Amino acid sequence: MSQVFDLVIHNIHLATMAEEDSYGVIKDAAICIKDGLIQQIIANASKEQGELETEAVIDGQGQWVTPGLIDCHTHLVYGGNRANEFEMRLEGASYEEIAKAGGGIVSTVKATRETSKDELFQSAAKRLSYLIDEGVTCIEIKSGYGLDLKTEQKMLEVAAELGEYSPVEVNKTFLGAHAIPPEYKDRGDDYIELVCNQMMPKLHELGLIDCVDAFCENIGFNLAQTEKVFNAAKSLGLPVKLHAEQLSDLGGSKLASAQQAWSVDHLEFLSEETVVELKKSNTVATLLPGAFYFLNETQLPPISALRQHRVPIAIATDSNPGSSPCLSILLMLNMATTLFKLTPLEALKGVTINAAKALRMDHKVGSIEVGKQADLVLWDIESPAELSYRIAGNPCQQVIKKGRVVLSKAVSATKD
Repeated sequence: MSQVFDLVIHNIHLATMAEEDSYGVIKDAAICIKDGLIQQIIANASKEQGELETEAVIDGQGQWVTPGLIDCHTHLVYGGNRANEFEMRLEGASYEEIAKAGGGIVSTVKATRETSKDELFQSAAKRLSYLIDEGVTCIEIKSGYGLDLKTEQKMLEVAAELGEYSPVEVNKTFLGAHAIPPEYKDRGDDYIELVCNQMMPKLHELGLIDCVDAFCENIGFNLAQTEKVFNAAKSLGLPVKLHAEQLSDLGGSKLASAQQAWSVDHLEFLSEETVVELKKSNTVATLLPGAFYFLNETQLPPISALRQHRVPIAIATDSNPGSSPCLSILLMLNMATTLFKLTPLEALKGVTINAAKALRMDHKVGSIEVGKQADLVLWDIESPAELSYRIAGNPCQQVIKKGRVVLSKAVSATKD
């Protein structure tokens, strides 16, 4: 008896992202889906597929299909916004003046602490909807705007609920070591003790942590403090990642690679010596062009060294209220190519298979392969490079998560 599929998508071209140095193109293809997984991929499907038993069929009308996109670095849950600070800065105010006026991360911490859990959920869900609209099917969401146990827990609970009530998978990252809260001013070591000995164990006990992150930088936490966070995570069996080398070469990425970190992120000041260490530790380099653009940075990440040593490069929005208020993964593809000089292939790998590697999800998502989840996006484009080429204008037509259509746009123009 032949297998009955839940869904067959045909008359499509695939960019499978399953090959090392190409899009993995399969023209005139069909994908057969059962129980949320890809069961069969047929090439030359118009000639070869024959009669397939299926509950539902989608005629892709010659569209391109990629894996569902993955945003592997976001700060999507927070209270308030900082548009007023943006305006103040453009009117000539210094960062010191903005900080004295109650701005900066302190303002977001205050707003997040004061915002109810329901309000945080509603605002984050709205932001997430923009990303889903552009084909995002998996996302990482960090805490880090609470800086106390109560608010960090609230943020991570919202992240978990977004994964439960929206059509995306959410990876929850504890970023307690994001900044020193006002009540711990000039007492960074004491705050790190709180993060490691009280906050992290409690949040782990509640099942709210998938990974642990820290901000290792001169304006954040030093190497010794970051190592304490990593050691605390290790004692609980939790993996780590790191904000590193954004403003200076402090050596955070080298420390992270020694801890087998999932990823190190930002990396404008990353040294070639450390690039070699990342390759050895299988740590992904995550680049954040939105923050680079928004902060008018000039120090480029070491793209040539990352290429030479074949370190996987991921791309993410870094969506946050202060340095990257971005809700467009497609814009990040364009910025990655125009600002960082990645190729369109490298950029698309950065939000598919390499982003999956940055979240250690590449065994089930990030490429179109038999046995993986049927996380797919149908695009009204003529080639995969068009996803990086466009500035605005969203060609996403359908989003499929685990074999279920979660977004469908039926837009057409007719002439009477």
